[in-house]
Amino acid sequence: MLVIFGYIIVIASVFGGFAIAGGHLASLLQPVELLMIGGSASGAFIVGNNSKAIKSTFKAIPTIFKSSKYNKALYMELMSLLFEILSKVRKEGLMSIEGDVEVPEQSPIFNKYPNILNDHHIVEFMTDYLRLMVSGNMDAFQIENLMDNELETHHHEGEVAVQCINKVADGLPAFGIVAAVMGVVHTMASVGLPPAELGILIANALVGTFLGILLSYGFVGPVAGLLEQKLQESSKILQCVKVTLLASLNGYAPALAVEFGRKVLFSTERPTFIELEEHVKQTKSK
Repeated sequence: MLVIFGYIIVIASVFGGFAIAGGHLASLLQPVELLMIGGSASGAFIVGNNSKAIKSTFKAIPTIFKSSKYNKALYMELMSLLFEILSKVRKEGLMSIEGDVEVPEQSPIFNKYPNILNDHHIVEFMTDYLRLMVSGNMDAFQIENLMDNELETHHHEGEVAVQCINKVADGLPAFGIVAAVMGVVHTMASVGLPPAELGILIANALVGTFLGILLSYGFVGPVAGLLEQKLQESSKILQCVKVTLLASLNGYAPALAVEFGRKVLFSTERPTFIELEEHVKQTKSK
């Protein structure tokens, strides 16, 4: 919703300001210029990326219209789940969670937290490392290194779509100039026309430069920035799991381990110590 609202502001500000200044909006309607700019940018996008990058970009674009799911409520569910799992480990040993880890969909603990269970990325990340902890063949340093490598891979994969869209945004002003130059060439080839008609041709040509810059900085560029923010959020929740599990591996009690995880969260989503404690108590009583 915010994306659409932002686009409306861009359109209203640019075209509204042009109209208020006495400009004729009809002169900005140049479908041929849009065809040249959009077509050449799309072609360059296809040439400059492999099929994986193209699929990743088209898969990422619809997510900009969805609000973020990484809110305080989700983090509280996550940390309550981690607390319950680690408490079971502390009381009954690591082997007691083997069934929960192998088939989380059938685990009574995981089923208490449907929002976490429905996110397969979080569940896979958590259960993979809990499984390694159950095996007992790796120490905290080895698991931390493996976690860091996985988080780095996750970030690089998410950056693919961001980089592709950024490159398109960077190229749009240049393609706008190409369209403008083509318009100027057409104008020069029509130099025998009356001055009034030549003026219209020149104005039409300049619209190409205008559209290229507007599309780049007003529409396409901001999409890359938004996807970058969403990527940071998706990485932060995995980092929370990482810090919590490592704290447990290093011998900290479940309450302290969860506190380690709480501290790495962004302040806008981080619950207070009291909020988290009360939420954990409510969950345990169910």
